[in-house]
Amino acid sequence: MVHDDLGARVRAALESVVNPRLGRPVLDAGMVRDLAVEADGEVHFVFVLGPEDPGNLVRESRRAVQQVEGVTAVRIEVQAPVAPRGAPTPKAVSAPTPREHPHLGHVIAISSGKGGVGKSTVAVNLAAALAARGHRTGLMDADIYGPNLPRMLGLIGQEPPIVNRRIQPLEAHGLKVMSLGSIIERDVATIWRGPIITKIIQQFLGDVEWGQLDYFIVDLPPGTGDAQLSLVQNVHVTAGIIVTTPQEVAVGDALRGAKMFEKVGVPLLGIVENMAGFVCPHCGQRTDIFSAGGGKRLAEELSVPLLAQVPLMARVQELGETGSPVVLAEPDSPAALALRTLAERVETEAAASAVRLPIVAN
Repeated sequence: MVHDDLGARVRAALESVVNPRLGRPVLDAGMVRDLAVEADGEVHFVFVLGPEDPGNLVRESRRAVQQVEGVTAVRIEVQAPVAPRGAPTPKAVSAPTPREHPHLGHVIAISSGKGGVGKSTVAVNLAAALAARGHRTGLMDADIYGPNLPRMLGLIGQEPPIVNRRIQPLEAHGLKVMSLGSIIERDVATIWRGPIITKIIQQFLGDVEWGQLDYFIVDLPPGTGDAQLSLVQNVHVTAGIIVTTPQEVAVGDALRGAKMFEKVGVPLLGIVENMAGFVCPHCGQRTDIFSAGGGKRLAEELSVPLLAQVPLMARVQELGETGSPVVLAEPDSPAALALRTLAERVETEAAASAVRLPIVAN
Protein backbone atom coordinates (compact mmCIF):
# COMPACT_ATOMS: atom_id res chain seq x y z
CA MET A 1 0.00 0.00 0.00
CA VAL A 2 1.47 3.37 -1.05
CA HIS A 3 1.81 5.95 1.73
CA ASP A 4 0.33 9.07 0.05
CA ASP A 5 3.01 11.79 0.41
CA LEU A 6 6.06 9.55 0.28
CA GLY A 7 4.46 7.43 -2.42
CA ALA A 8 3.95 10.49 -4.62
CA ARG A 9 7.59 11.48 -4.25
CA VAL A 10 8.73 7.92 -5.03
CA ARG A 11 6.59 7.93 -8.17
CA ALA A 12 8.04 11.30 -9.17
CA ALA A 13 11.55 9.88 -8.74
CA LEU A 14 10.73 6.91 -10.96
CA GLU A 15 9.32 9.29 -13.57
CA SER A 16 12.83 10.75 -13.86
CA VAL A 17 14.25 7.41 -15.04
CA VAL A 18 13.78 7.15 -18.81
CA ASN A 19 14.11 4.02 -20.91
CA PRO A 20 16.19 5.22 -23.89
CA ARG A 21 14.81 2.47 -26.09
CA LEU A 22 11.24 3.65 -25.59
CA GLY A 23 11.89 7.32 -24.85
CA ARG A 24 9.47 7.06 -21.91
CA PRO A 25 9.84 6.95 -18.11
CA VAL A 26 9.99 3.44 -16.73
CA LEU A 27 6.83 4.07 -14.70
CA ASP A 28 4.82 5.22 -17.71
CA ALA A 29 6.17 2.32 -19.77
CA GLY A 30 4.74 -0.20 -17.29
CA MET A 31 8.17 -1.45 -16.27
CA VAL A 32 7.48 -0.76 -12.57
CA ARG A 33 4.69 -2.88 -11.09
CA ASP A 34 3.26 -3.61 -7.67
CA LEU A 35 4.84 -0.48 -6.21
CA ALA A 36 4.43 -0.38 -2.44
CA VAL A 37 5.70 2.10 0.14
CA GLU A 38 5.43 0.95 3.72
CA ALA A 39 4.88 3.21 6.73
CA ASP A 40 8.50 2.68 7.82
CA GLY A 41 9.77 4.01 4.47
CA GLU A 42 10.60 0.68 2.86
CA VAL A 43 9.85 0.65 -0.88
CA HIS A 44 9.45 -2.50 -2.92
CA PHE A 45 8.34 -3.11 -6.47
CA VAL A 46 8.66 -5.44 -9.44
CA PHE A 47 10.81 -4.23 -12.33
CA VAL A 48 9.92 -5.81 -15.70
CA LEU A 49 13.09 -5.86 -17.80
CA GLY A 50 12.74 -6.96 -21.42
CA PRO A 51 15.56 -8.56 -23.44
CA GLU A 52 16.13 -5.33 -25.39
CA ASP A 53 16.17 -3.03 -22.35
CA PRO A 54 19.42 -1.76 -20.78
CA GLY A 55 20.20 -3.64 -17.58
CA ASN A 56 21.35 -0.47 -15.81
CA LEU A 57 17.73 0.77 -15.67
CA VAL A 58 17.27 -1.33 -12.52
CA ARG A 59 20.22 0.34 -10.80
CA GLU A 60 19.13 3.82 -11.94
CA SER A 61 15.64 3.22 -10.58
CA ARG A 62 17.02 2.05 -7.25
CA ARG A 63 19.23 5.11 -6.95
CA ALA A 64 16.42 7.48 -7.84
CA VAL A 65 14.19 6.02 -5.13
CA GLN A 66 17.00 5.86 -2.55
CA GLN A 67 17.51 9.62 -2.91
CA VAL A 68 13.91 10.35 -1.89
CA GLU A 69 13.81 11.71 1.65
CA GLY A 70 12.06 9.30 3.98
CA VAL A 71 12.94 6.13 2.04
CA THR A 72 14.71 3.67 4.35
CA ALA A 73 15.18 0.66 2.05
CA VAL A 74 14.51 -0.38 -1.54
CA ARG A 75 13.67 -3.95 -2.52
CA ILE A 76 13.38 -4.80 -6.21
CA GLU A 77 12.34 -8.03 -7.89
CA VAL A 78 13.39 -8.25 -11.53
CA GLN A 79 11.14 -10.20 -13.88
CA ALA A 80 10.98 -10.88 -17.58
CA PRO A 81 7.85 -9.73 -19.45
CA VAL A 82 5.11 -12.34 -19.73
CA ALA A 83 3.32 -12.82 -23.04
CA PRO A 84 -0.42 -12.02 -22.86
CA ARG A 85 -2.76 -14.97 -22.52
CA GLY A 86 -3.82 -16.18 -25.92
CA ALA A 87 -0.82 -14.63 -27.69
CA PRO A 88 0.54 -16.79 -30.50
CA THR A 89 3.50 -18.98 -29.61
CA PRO A 90 6.67 -17.71 -31.25
CA LYS A 91 7.87 -19.87 -34.11
CA ALA A 92 10.89 -21.98 -33.39
CA VAL A 93 14.07 -20.70 -34.94
CA SER A 94 17.24 -22.59 -35.66
CA ALA A 95 20.18 -22.00 -33.33
CA PRO A 96 22.55 -19.36 -34.66
CA THR A 97 26.01 -20.37 -35.79
CA PRO A 98 28.51 -19.46 -33.05
CA ARG A 99 30.25 -16.20 -33.84
CA GLU A 100 34.00 -16.07 -34.03
CA HIS A 101 35.56 -13.75 -31.46
CA PRO A 102 39.27 -14.12 -32.20
CA HIS A 103 40.16 -11.35 -29.75
CA LEU A 104 38.95 -13.56 -26.88
CA GLY A 105 41.60 -16.21 -27.50
CA HIS A 106 40.92 -19.67 -26.11
CA VAL A 107 37.39 -19.73 -24.64
CA ILE A 108 37.27 -22.18 -21.72
CA ALA A 109 33.87 -22.87 -20.11
CA ILE A 110 33.87 -24.02 -16.48
CA SER A 111 30.75 -26.01 -15.65
CA SER A 112 29.29 -28.32 -13.02
CA GLY A 113 26.26 -30.52 -12.73
CA LYS A 114 25.19 -29.03 -9.40
CA GLY A 115 25.89 -26.05 -7.18
CA GLY A 116 28.22 -25.99 -4.19
CA VAL A 117 31.09 -27.94 -5.74
CA GLY A 118 33.45 -24.96 -5.98
CA LYS A 119 33.07 -24.22 -9.69
CA SER A 120 33.55 -20.47 -9.25
CA THR A 121 36.58 -21.06 -7.04
CA VAL A 122 38.15 -23.16 -9.77
CA ALA A 123 37.28 -20.58 -12.45
CA VAL A 124 38.74 -17.66 -10.47
CA ASN A 125 41.95 -19.45 -9.56
CA LEU A 126 42.45 -20.91 -13.03
CA ALA A 127 42.10 -17.44 -14.53
CA ALA A 128 44.40 -15.88 -11.90
CA ALA A 129 47.01 -18.58 -12.43
CA LEU A 130 46.96 -18.08 -16.21
CA ALA A 131 47.33 -14.33 -15.75
CA ALA A 132 50.23 -14.90 -13.34
CA ARG A 133 51.91 -16.98 -16.06
CA GLY A 134 51.89 -13.93 -18.31
CA HIS A 135 48.73 -14.57 -20.33
CA ARG A 136 46.20 -11.85 -21.12
CA THR A 137 43.15 -13.31 -19.42
CA GLY A 138 39.48 -12.39 -19.20
CA LEU A 139 36.95 -13.84 -16.79
CA MET A 140 33.23 -13.68 -17.53
CA ASP A 141 30.65 -14.50 -14.86
CA ALA A 142 27.82 -16.22 -16.72
CA ASP A 143 26.26 -17.48 -13.49
CA ILE A 144 23.30 -15.12 -13.88
CA TYR A 145 21.45 -16.27 -10.76
CA GLY A 146 24.47 -16.43 -8.44
CA PRO A 147 27.14 -13.96 -9.63
CA ASN A 148 29.80 -14.36 -6.93
CA LEU A 149 32.94 -13.30 -8.79
CA PRO A 150 32.91 -9.64 -7.62
CA ARG A 151 33.25 -10.79 -4.00
CA MET A 152 35.83 -13.46 -4.82
CA LEU A 153 37.98 -10.88 -6.63
CA GLY A 154 37.54 -7.94 -4.27
CA LEU A 155 35.33 -5.97 -6.67
CA ILE A 156 32.25 -5.49 -4.48
CA GLY A 157 30.77 -2.02 -5.00
CA GLN A 158 32.67 -1.29 -8.21
CA GLU A 159 30.75 -0.64 -11.42
CA PRO A 160 32.11 -1.12 -14.93
CA PRO A 161 32.46 2.29 -16.64
CA ILE A 162 31.06 2.96 -20.10
CA VAL A 163 33.31 4.71 -22.62
CA ASN A 164 32.06 5.51 -26.13
CA ARG A 165 29.08 3.22 -25.54
CA ARG A 166 31.38 0.29 -24.74
CA ILE A 167 31.41 -1.39 -21.32
CA GLN A 168 34.88 -1.41 -19.79
CA PRO A 169 35.58 -4.56 -17.77
CA LEU A 170 36.76 -4.24 -14.21
CA GLU A 171 40.29 -5.36 -13.43
CA ALA A 172 41.65 -7.36 -10.50
CA HIS A 173 44.78 -9.48 -10.04
CA GLY A 174 45.77 -8.96 -13.67
CA LEU A 175 42.35 -10.13 -14.93
CA LYS A 176 39.67 -8.36 -16.92
CA VAL A 177 36.35 -9.23 -15.28
CA MET A 178 32.67 -8.85 -16.17
CA SER A 179 29.83 -9.97 -13.92
CA LEU A 180 26.15 -9.22 -13.52
CA GLY A 181 26.98 -8.83 -9.84
CA SER A 182 28.77 -5.59 -10.75
CA ILE A 183 25.67 -4.19 -12.44
CA ILE A 184 22.75 -5.29 -10.24
CA GLU A 185 22.88 -5.18 -6.45
CA ARG A 186 23.22 -8.45 -4.55
CA ASP A 187 19.77 -8.16 -2.89
CA VAL A 188 17.90 -7.85 -6.19
CA ALA A 189 15.91 -10.99 -6.95
CA THR A 190 16.24 -12.01 -10.60
CA ILE A 191 13.43 -14.02 -12.18
CA TRP A 192 14.62 -14.21 -15.76
CA ARG A 193 13.74 -16.47 -18.64
CA GLY A 194 15.79 -17.56 -21.63
CA PRO A 195 15.55 -14.44 -23.83
CA ILE A 196 16.95 -12.13 -21.15
CA ILE A 197 19.70 -14.57 -20.22
CA THR A 198 20.64 -14.80 -23.89
CA LYS A 199 20.69 -11.00 -24.13
CA ILE A 200 23.02 -10.72 -21.13
CA ILE A 201 25.41 -13.32 -22.54
CA GLN A 202 25.41 -11.55 -25.91
CA GLN A 203 26.06 -8.18 -24.25
CA PHE A 204 28.92 -9.54 -22.15
CA LEU A 205 30.51 -11.04 -25.27
CA GLY A 206 29.90 -8.27 -27.77
CA ASP A 207 29.53 -5.00 -25.87
CA VAL A 208 32.42 -5.31 -23.42
CA GLU A 209 35.82 -3.89 -24.39
CA TRP A 210 37.85 -7.01 -23.63
CA GLY A 211 40.78 -6.10 -25.85
CA GLN A 212 43.04 -8.85 -27.17
CA LEU A 213 43.10 -11.86 -24.85
CA ASP A 214 44.93 -15.17 -24.77
CA TYR A 215 42.37 -16.92 -22.54
CA PHE A 216 38.73 -16.20 -21.83
CA ILE A 217 37.42 -18.15 -18.84
CA VAL A 218 33.64 -18.42 -18.47
CA ASP A 219 32.10 -19.34 -15.13
CA LEU A 220 28.80 -21.02 -16.02
CA PRO A 221 25.87 -21.58 -13.66
CA PRO A 222 25.34 -25.15 -12.44
CA GLY A 223 23.20 -27.45 -14.53
CA THR A 224 22.40 -27.48 -18.23
CA GLY A 225 20.12 -24.53 -18.88
CA ASP A 226 19.73 -21.34 -20.88
CA ALA A 227 23.11 -19.81 -20.03
CA GLN A 228 25.03 -22.84 -21.30
CA LEU A 229 23.07 -22.96 -24.55
CA SER A 230 23.32 -19.21 -25.04
CA LEU A 231 27.09 -19.31 -24.63
CA VAL A 232 27.73 -22.04 -27.20
CA GLN A 233 25.29 -20.40 -29.62
CA ASN A 234 27.05 -17.04 -29.44
CA VAL A 235 30.75 -17.85 -29.26
CA HIS A 236 33.02 -20.66 -30.39
CA VAL A 237 33.93 -22.43 -27.13
CA THR A 238 37.39 -23.98 -27.33
CA ALA A 239 36.73 -26.52 -24.59
CA GLY A 240 34.82 -27.22 -21.41
CA ILE A 241 35.98 -28.28 -17.96
CA ILE A 242 33.68 -30.10 -15.54
CA VAL A 243 34.08 -29.52 -11.80
CA THR A 244 32.83 -32.15 -9.38
CA THR A 245 33.35 -33.32 -5.83
CA PRO A 246 34.23 -36.96 -5.02
CA GLN A 247 30.82 -38.25 -3.88
CA GLU A 248 28.65 -40.16 -6.34
CA VAL A 249 25.71 -37.72 -6.16
CA ALA A 250 27.92 -34.92 -7.48
CA VAL A 251 29.58 -37.20 -10.04
CA GLY A 252 26.20 -38.25 -11.45
CA ASP A 253 25.18 -34.62 -11.92
CA ALA A 254 28.58 -33.80 -13.45
CA LEU A 255 28.09 -36.59 -15.98
CA ARG A 256 24.96 -34.87 -17.26
CA GLY A 257 26.93 -31.65 -17.62
CA ALA A 258 29.57 -33.47 -19.64
CA LYS A 259 26.92 -34.97 -21.91
CA MET A 260 25.55 -31.46 -22.45
CA PHE A 261 28.92 -30.38 -23.84
CA GLU A 262 28.88 -33.43 -26.09
CA LYS A 263 25.44 -32.63 -27.49
CA VAL A 264 26.36 -29.04 -28.36
CA GLY A 265 29.68 -30.01 -29.91
CA VAL A 266 32.03 -28.58 -27.28
CA PRO A 267 35.18 -30.67 -26.64
CA LEU A 268 35.67 -31.67 -23.02
CA LEU A 269 39.17 -30.86 -21.80
CA GLY A 270 38.82 -32.89 -18.62
CA ILE A 271 37.58 -33.19 -15.04
CA VAL A 272 38.56 -31.27 -11.92
CA GLU A 273 37.82 -33.00 -8.62
CA ASN A 274 37.41 -30.32 -5.97
CA MET A 275 37.34 -30.94 -2.20
CA ALA A 276 39.36 -34.09 -2.86
CA GLY A 277 40.16 -34.84 0.76
CA PHE A 278 40.81 -32.51 3.68
CA VAL A 279 44.44 -31.64 4.38
CA CYS A 280 45.05 -30.77 8.04
CA PRO A 281 46.85 -27.40 8.19
CA HIS A 282 48.72 -28.52 11.33
CA CYS A 283 49.92 -32.05 10.62
CA GLY A 284 49.38 -32.29 6.86
CA GLN A 285 47.37 -35.51 7.16
CA ARG A 286 44.71 -36.07 4.51
CA THR A 287 41.18 -37.24 5.31
CA ASP A 288 38.61 -38.15 2.63
CA ILE A 289 35.52 -36.38 3.97
CA PHE A 290 33.41 -36.64 0.80
CA SER A 291 34.33 -40.18 -0.21
CA ALA A 292 37.17 -40.62 -2.70
CA GLY A 293 37.88 -41.31 -6.36
CA GLY A 294 34.69 -39.95 -7.91
CA GLY A 295 36.50 -37.56 -10.20
CA LYS A 296 38.84 -40.27 -11.43
CA ARG A 297 35.96 -42.66 -12.14
CA LEU A 298 34.10 -39.94 -14.05
CA ALA A 299 37.19 -39.12 -16.11
CA GLU A 300 37.65 -42.79 -16.94
CA GLU A 301 33.99 -43.18 -17.92
CA LEU A 302 34.27 -40.20 -20.27
CA SER A 303 37.76 -41.11 -21.52
CA VAL A 304 39.13 -37.67 -20.65
CA PRO A 305 41.94 -36.62 -18.29
CA LEU A 306 41.55 -35.97 -14.59
CA LEU A 307 43.11 -32.52 -14.75
CA ALA A 308 43.46 -31.83 -11.03
CA GLN A 309 42.45 -32.98 -7.57
CA VAL A 310 42.07 -29.91 -5.36
CA PRO A 311 42.12 -30.67 -1.62
CA LEU A 312 39.61 -29.16 0.78
CA MET A 313 41.20 -26.26 2.68
CA ALA A 314 39.46 -23.71 4.86
CA ARG A 315 41.89 -21.02 3.68
CA VAL A 316 40.58 -21.27 0.12
CA GLN A 317 37.14 -20.15 1.26
CA GLU A 318 38.53 -17.53 3.64
CA LEU A 319 40.70 -15.98 0.94
CA GLY A 320 37.81 -16.09 -1.53
CA GLU A 321 35.65 -14.12 0.88
CA THR A 322 38.28 -11.37 0.98
CA GLY A 323 38.91 -11.26 -2.76
CA SER A 324 42.28 -13.07 -2.81
CA PRO A 325 42.67 -16.15 -5.06
CA VAL A 326 44.62 -18.83 -3.21
CA VAL A 327 47.00 -19.34 -6.17
CA LEU A 328 48.25 -15.78 -5.57
CA ALA A 329 47.85 -15.41 -1.81
CA GLU A 330 49.32 -18.78 -0.79
CA PRO A 331 50.93 -20.21 -3.96
CA ASP A 332 52.69 -23.06 -2.16
CA SER A 333 49.63 -24.41 -0.36
CA PRO A 334 48.31 -27.84 -1.47
CA ALA A 335 45.17 -26.34 -3.06
CA ALA A 336 47.16 -23.67 -4.90
CA LEU A 337 49.63 -26.22 -6.23
CA ALA A 338 46.77 -28.32 -7.64
CA LEU A 339 45.13 -25.28 -9.24
CA ARG A 340 48.44 -24.08 -10.70
CA THR A 341 48.92 -27.55 -12.18
CA LEU A 342 45.46 -27.20 -13.71
CA ALA A 343 46.50 -23.92 -15.35
CA GLU A 344 49.64 -25.55 -16.73
CA ARG A 345 47.63 -28.40 -18.23
CA VAL A 346 45.09 -26.02 -19.76
CA GLU A 347 47.95 -23.99 -21.21
CA THR A 348 49.63 -27.09 -22.66
CA GLU A 349 46.46 -28.60 -24.14
CA ALA A 350 45.18 -25.36 -25.61
CA ALA A 351 48.53 -24.46 -27.14
CA ALA A 352 49.18 -27.93 -28.53
CA SER A 353 45.78 -28.73 -30.04
CA ALA A 354 43.30 -25.88 -29.79
CA VAL A 355 41.14 -27.48 -32.45
CA ARG A 356 41.54 -31.18 -31.73
CA LEU A 357 40.81 -31.41 -28.04
CA PRO A 358 39.44 -34.68 -26.62
CA ILE A 359 35.74 -35.26 -27.28
CA VAL A 360 33.41 -36.89 -24.78
CA ALA A 361 33.16 -40.61 -25.54
CA ASN A 362 29.80 -42.04 -26.57
